Amino acid sequence: MPHLALYTFGVLKSPLADTGPLTREFYASGEAVYRTISGHPGYLGHAEPADVDRGVLFGADWGAWGEFAVPDWYDKGRTAQTTALATTLSLWTDLPSAFDAVYTGQHRAALNRRYDWFERTGHPSHVFWWVPEGAIPTWRDGVSGLEHLHTHGPAPHAFTFHHPFTPDGTPAGPEGAGPKDDRVH
Repeated sequence: MPHLALYTFGVLKSPLADTGPLTREFYASGEAVYRTISGHPGYLGHAEPADVDRGVLFGADWGAWGEFAVPDWYDKGRTAQTTALATTLSLWTDLPSAFDAVYTGQHRAALNRRYDWFERTGHPSHVFWWVPEGAIPTWRDGVSGLEHLHTHGPAPHAFTFHHPFTPDGTPAGPEGAGPKDDRVH
């Protein structure tokens, strides 16, 4: 049975290295969210660098998740001191599990604060696609899907909660099933 890959991307108002209160709150919230989501039914795993240095994304060893990549529209820093983005790459059993994890509990509380931390870019902030069981999605896959979604809209290989597709490529459910806004961040 195929698994569901989820890539999220947001541009932060401040670099990850910022020591201000909003950045500290963002990190604290993110750590709590990951602890909760990692135990959520339907969660299979997420990309983590082998060497965990706060704020180091570019050049980190991501193992099977591939080389770190970001959308073309990201135009901020790429060093530990200047990087101003938050991104995730995760794997799920199905869309309802991912929806429940994102729109309830601690992650829902974090979503309510997203505009404290993130810029409003006009770009989608998440994309889903199906992968064969046992396959590990890559950062490049996520970026390609997000860029496709921005340019062309939802498709079986790049979709959102609001416009989902089944593993066989057919639209899933009626239009409007899911949140009214596809932005995760």
